Amino acid sequence: MGAERRAGREVEGVKDRATEKTPAAVLEEAKQAGEIRARWAWVEPTVWTERMLAALEQGVKGGKWFSLMDKVYALPNLRAAFAKVRANAGAAGVDRQTVTMFEQHLETNLERLAAELKAGSYRPQSVRRKWIAKAGKQHEQRPLGIPTVRDRVVQTAMRNVLEPIFERDFATHSYGFRPRRGCKDALRRVVELLRAANTYIVDADLKSYFDTIPQLTLLEEVKRKIADGRVLAVIEQYLTNSVMDDLEQWTPPSGTPQGAVLSPLLSNIYLDPLDHLMRQEGYEMVRYADDFIILCRSEAEAQRALERVQQWTAQAGLTLHPDKSHIVDATQRGGFDFLGYHFERGLRWPRKKSLAKFKEAVRAKTKRTNGQSLNIILTTVNRTLGGWFEYFKHSDPRTFAPLDGWVRMRLRSILRKRHAGQGRGGGNDHRRWPNAYFAARGLFSLATAHATACQSSRR
Repeated sequence: MGAERRAGREVEGVKDRATEKTPAAVLEEAKQAGEIRARWAWVEPTVWTERMLAALEQGVKGGKWFSLMDKVYALPNLRAAFAKVRANAGAAGVDRQTVTMFEQHLETNLERLAAELKAGSYRPQSVRRKWIAKAGKQHEQRPLGIPTVRDRVVQTAMRNVLEPIFERDFATHSYGFRPRRGCKDALRRVVELLRAANTYIVDADLKSYFDTIPQLTLLEEVKRKIADGRVLAVIEQYLTNSVMDDLEQWTPPSGTPQGAVLSPLLSNIYLDPLDHLMRQEGYEMVRYADDFIILCRSEAEAQRALERVQQWTAQAGLTLHPDKSHIVDATQRGGFDFLGYHFERGLRWPRKKSLAKFKEAVRAKTKRTNGQSLNIILTTVNRTLGGWFEYFKHSDPRTFAPLDGWVRMRLRSILRKRHAGQGRGGGNDHRRWPNAYFAARGLFSLATAHATACQSSRR
C-alpha cells in the first residue's frame, strides 16, 4: 500500500509539474503558430493548417511532398478555388459553360469534381484559343488559352496546394506572378541597382517562352518537390492538353498554355534554377516572369553574364531572341526598356509601346462621333488617366504636360464637331475651350497629379 501511495504521489507530481509548464508552453506554441501564419497570410487557410505550415518552414523529409491530392479535392478547397475563379470572371471554355452557369449547381459540380479527382478519372477538357491584340500593336495578335470553368476551378485548387511549396524557395529577385510582389517592387529594385552604379545592362528576351518550355523537363523540375503521382498526372494532362482554335483541334508539342491558372507558377518553377544560378555567381538579376535584366558594374561583367545565360538557356531548351538580347550602357543614349518604362541616363519615362497603348485607350473613348455627354466622356477618360498615372507617376516630369495637351486636343475635336466644325481641335478652339474649361469640369491632369505627388513625397 505504501509503495502504491508513493507511486501515486509521484504520478500526481509529474502531472502537477507538467501542468505548471503547460501555460508557458502553450503560449510559446501559440506565438510561434501566429508568427508562421503571419508570414504565410496569403495561403489558402482551408489547405494550409498551422501543422502544414510548420512542416513547410522546417522542411519535409527528403524535400518532397507526398499525399497532396486529398488536399486538392477537399470540398473546402474547391469552394475557395471557385470563389477565386468567380472573382476573376473570364469567358466560357469549349463547353460554353459560364461561371454563372457553373454556380447554379455549384455543390453538385464541386462534388462531381472531387469524386473524379479522388478516383483518378478526372480529365481536363480542350483549351479554347482566342487571339487578342498585342499591347501597342494594333495589327499583331497573341494567343490566349481559355480553359473551361471546371478546369479553372481544379487548377486553382491545385495552385492553392502547390504554390507555397515552391514559393518557399523561390529567389528574391523574381517578382512576376508571386504573392505580395509585383511590377513596382521589381522597378524599385532596378532603380536601387542603377543608383549603385550597376549601369551595364544585359537586356535579355526569351523567344516565345511560354510556348517553348520543354514539358518533360518542366515535369522533372516539379518532381523535385512533388512526389504525389496523382498530382503529377493531372499536371501532365494540362501540359499535353489539346487546343481548339475555331474548328481546328491540335496538341502543342511544347509549352504551357497562356491563360491557364497553373501556367504562371509552372513558368516560375522552370526559370527558378536560372535565378539561383545568377545569385550564386554574384550577378544582380531582376526578373518578372519571362522578362528579365541583369545589372552589372562593367561591360566585361555584363558580357560574362550574357554568355552564362546563353549557356543555361541552351541547356534548358530555350532560345534567347538574337535581335532583342544585348548589352547596353544605361548612362548613354539608347538605354533599355523594362516593365513598361524606358531607362536612360538616370531618367525614366514610359516606353514607346506604353505610350501607344495609352493613346489607343484614350482614342477609343474620345472619338469625334461619341454621342455621350461631355461629363460622361470625362468620367471614362479620367479612369484611364488615373490608372495610367498610378503606374507611370515616377516618370520624368516632362512626360506629363504634352500628354495632357494631347488629351485636351481630343476633347476639343469632339466639341468642334458638335459645333459644326471639322478636323482636330486647334486654333480658336483653344480660346473657345481653354484649359481652364476642362479643369473646371474635372478633367484629370497628369501634370498636376505629378506635382501634387512630388509635394507629398517631399513633405
